[in-house]
Amino acid sequence: MNERTLPVADARALCVAAFSASRTSPDNATAVADALVAAELAGQGGHGLRRVPAYAAQARVGKVDGFATPGATRPRPGVVHIDANLGFAYPALNLAIDELAAMTPVQGIACAGIFRSHHAGVAGLTVETLAKHGLAALMFANAPAAMAPWGGRRPLFGTDPIAFACPVAGDEPIVVDISLSKVARGKIMAANQKQEPIPEGWALDRHGQPTTDAREALAGTMIPLGDAKGTALALMVELLAAGLTGANFAYEQSSFFDAEGPPPANGQFLIAIDPAAFGTAGAVARFSEMAQAVTDTEGARLPGRRRQAIRDRLRRDGIPVDLALIQDIENIAAGKGG
Repeated sequence: MNERTLPVADARALCVAAFSASRTSPDNATAVADALVAAELAGQGGHGLRRVPAYAAQARVGKVDGFATPGATRPRPGVVHIDANLGFAYPALNLAIDELAAMTPVQGIACAGIFRSHHAGVAGLTVETLAKHGLAALMFANAPAAMAPWGGRRPLFGTDPIAFACPVAGDEPIVVDISLSKVARGKIMAANQKQEPIPEGWALDRHGQPTTDAREALAGTMIPLGDAKGTALALMVELLAAGLTGANFAYEQSSFFDAEGPPPANGQFLIAIDPAAFGTAGAVARFSEMAQAVTDTEGARLPGRRRQAIRDRLRRDGIPVDLALIQDIENIAAGKGG
């Protein structure tokens, strides 16, 4: 066996220990550990514990400020502007959730723009949390350049996820979470760490040729979801998550994967809507009606249900983690992270 199954509490404690040993405050170490474990529970290992070595290395050299505290201002009644202060994204996202949960029922709709941020992980988890507050929510996040405009060769856009969630009466929220590349770049990072090939059609090498070599893919560009449509949506995300918030565009950012260069200082943009804002009774019941129609369609699956099922299973059975990765994280926790 090349892996070990960790109970959720043990996985979380291991992450907290690694960040605590890497110039990160206790509160931030906890927030980041919670987010990475939640990513594992969602079946998104590329955004989970595999991020610990890179995150910890960045915190040790100050590429991400592990002691940063995000700050919020409200320039307009329905707007909150959050400065992540070059720290981890997760404390800033938690602050955005708290602010939006308070503002949206009063305003009917509210938005949060986050700048000077970092890797936002699984965007679907953030909007799902807002849905559990009874809100419909959208999130847009930009990331270091990995995709070229359609027809071009220079990477200008990140893989730039878009996520949506809404409450469903008597059930888990509907959650839509898509990367605008054919796959999340974290999957290529994970393949590179495991020295495994990637499927053809995921990425191009630095010369613009299709590749199955994960290392070459990381040096090249990602293939967009839906060809030209994917890069058009990525442009939209860049304008909302960076142009609007004051964050760096993708091509201005350093990598999330190493400790080289300045902080990426990227951005996230969230919109929350109170389903009762339009005065129509039973909006959430209508959401439930559509959810049931999808569920009742033979061969169909409601977005978010697969991740929610994985979460239930892993909470019960534990999280399988590569032994080599566990050893790396244990070394970081013991102060041997380099």
